[in-house]
Amino acid sequence: MLNIKIPEDVRYIINELEKNGCEAFVVGGCVRDAILGIEPKDWDITTSAKPDEIKTCFNNNHLITIGEKHGTIGVVINKKVYEVTTYRIDGDYSDSRHPESVEFTDNIEKDLSRRDFTVNAMAYNESRGLVDPFNGQTDLKYSALRCVGNPDERFNEDALRILRGLRFASVYNFSIESNTAISIIRNKKLLNNISMERIASELNGILCGKNVSFILRRYKDVIAVLIPEIVSTFDFAQNTPHHNKTVWRHITASVSNIEPDSLLRMVMLLHDIGKPLALRTDKNGIDHFKGHNHFGAVLAKTALKRLKYPTKFIDDAIILIEFHDVRFSSNKKQIKHVLNKIGEDNFRRLLKVQRADILAQSKYMREAKLNNLELAEASFNRIIKNNDCYKIRDLCINGSDLIHLGIVDGKMIGEILQILLDNVIDETIENESIALKIKALEVYKELEEIN
Repeated sequence: MLNIKIPEDVRYIINELEKNGCEAFVVGGCVRDAILGIEPKDWDITTSAKPDEIKTCFNNNHLITIGEKHGTIGVVINKKVYEVTTYRIDGDYSDSRHPESVEFTDNIEKDLSRRDFTVNAMAYNESRGLVDPFNGQTDLKYSALRCVGNPDERFNEDALRILRGLRFASVYNFSIESNTAISIIRNKKLLNNISMERIASELNGILCGKNVSFILRRYKDVIAVLIPEIVSTFDFAQNTPHHNKTVWRHITASVSNIEPDSLLRMVMLLHDIGKPLALRTDKNGIDHFKGHNHFGAVLAKTALKRLKYPTKFIDDAIILIEFHDVRFSSNKKQIKHVLNKIGEDNFRRLLKVQRADILAQSKYMREAKLNNLELAEASFNRIIKNNDCYKIRDLCINGSDLIHLGIVDGKMIGEILQILLDNVIDETIENESIALKIKALEVYKELEEIN
C-alpha cells in the first residue's frame, strides 16, 4: 500500500477537518511528486468542508481569505501558508483561463475530474490511502502525461494547461500521450488569450527541464505562438563545415548543453535567430552569417519585451547574444575590452554560452575552439585574481581629478576617462596618476580642437 509521509503541519490540518466530520486529502502536485520520490515544494489540501466550516475549524489561526469565493482559505501554521480548498466543480470558461462560476461539492472524485492531467488528479490521506479515479499512478509509472477526460475541453477551459503540459514533459521527462499531444498542437493559438507574465513563467520552466531539447523540437509550432521570431530558423540549413544541423536543431541542442538557468537557456534559445537575416553565400557555396549576433539581439529584445521579462533579464540576455560570437583566445587586451563592456558576471555567463554553442556545432575544429575558450577562461581568471584594470573605476584617476585639471564638461570627462581606460588596457600607458593626468590633458586638447 502506498505510504506518503505527510508533514506534521499538514497532518494537523487534515486531522482537524476530520475531527469536525469533514473529509480532507493532500492533492495534486504534492501527491505526484511524493509518488515520484521528489520532496514536494508545496502541500495543497482539498476538503469536503465549505469555506465557512474551514474558517471555523481554524479560527485560532491566522487565515487568508482572498480566495474564499473560489473555495480556498489559506491557513497559516508556523509562518507558512497552506491552501485548503473545498471540493468544487468549475462552471463554464469564457476567457480560456478562469471559470465564470464555481459550485461546491462533497464528492472528491468530482473535484478531481476538473483537473488538468491524470498525474495531478490524485488525492491522498493516511486513513483512506490514494484516491486515483483516472489511473494517474499508472501513468506516472510509465512516465505518460494524459489529460483528464477530453483534452480539447481541458485546454479550452484553461489554455495555460498547454504550457503546463509541456513543462511537465520537459521537467519530468514525461511522454505526452498521443491524443493530448495532438490537442496541444491543435489548440496552440489559445495561448494568445493568456497573460504574458503567466506565459513567461511556464516558458522558463520548459526551458529549464531535462527533456527541453525534445520538447522544443516536437512542439516548435507551439513555442512559435509565443516567439514567432524563431519560425525562420526551423528548416534553415547551414551550408558550412562548422555546422551539421539546421539552425533550429542547433539551437535546441545548445539549450540542453547549458546549465538549467532561465537566463542562460533563454539566451541559447535566441542566440542564433538572426542567422536567416544575416545569410551570405560565397562563390564556393559556403554560407556566412556575419552580423547575425546583432540581428539576433534586436529580434530577441522585441520578443522578451513582448513577453514582459524584467528589464535586467532582457539587458543581460541582449548583451550575451551580442557577444556570443566573439572569437576568444588568451589575448588579455581583448578580454579586458569585453569585460569593460559586459562586466564580470556576464563574462562568466558568456564563457558558458560559448561552450554550449560550440558543443552544438559540428566536430569541425571543435577541439581548437574549446582549447581557445579554455585559454580565455584562464586569462580571465588571472585578470580577476590580479585585480587588473578593466573598468573606469579601476583607473588611478577619476572625474574629480579631471575637474581639478580644469576639465569641467561632464560629457567630455566621461569620454576622456574611457579613452584613458582604453590606453591602459592596450598597455600604451601605465595606470599611474601622473601619467594619466598628462595624457588626460593631451586628450582634452585634442577633443577641444575637434569640437
